[in-house]
Amino acid sequence: MKLSGFGLARGIRRAEILATILAILFFAAAAMGQSGVPSAREVVSPDVFVSAEPAARGAPFQLAVVFKIRPGFHVNARQKSADYLIATDLRTELPAGFKAGAVIYPKGELHTFTFSKTPLNVYQGTVTLRMPLTALPSAPTGPQQIPLKLRYQACSTEVCLPPVTIDLQATVNITSSAAAARPAHSEVFPAP
Repeated sequence: MKLSGFGLARGIRRAEILATILAILFFAAAAMGQSGVPSAREVVSPDVFVSAEPAARGAPFQLAVVFKIRPGFHVNARQKSADYLIATDLRTELPAGFKAGAVIYPKGELHTFTFSKTPLNVYQGTVTLRMPLTALPSAPTGPQQIPLKLRYQACSTEVCLPPVTIDLQATVNITSSAAAARPAHSEVFPAP
């Protein structure tokens, strides 16, 4: 196969352009990393709690996802202020033997930001999401894993980070004896 000088020059030129683009992207990414802007996963610190230890078959209990939002940032509340915003969302794919109720989201707070003409409904500080659950009579006993997915979009007054979904896990110890069930984590689940 014979390469013409023109074809070879075009190939070298494309390689130079590609190398220049990659270098620009590399330096832009490095500059963003040094700018102090955290990743969306670094803005929210979630913990999962269970309201009973153990939880009894046939008795309701709750899971709570408590997350702390880094100072200077907020996430959109569940009841979002505009259609284009991404609401905070908690979901689960329950294993066999469990039934879930609707997630209980706290009310957000309206705040005004320089990038929006209207106040936005957001969460700041520490937020608790609650998910009511019941272990059905068919639920296996012993430690059970309940996978959770927390989705949110974090923003500061200067930048909105890409939306992120974090995988979480709740471990629930199930007992067949209602008398053995005990309340747990009173700091998260106060007595009624």
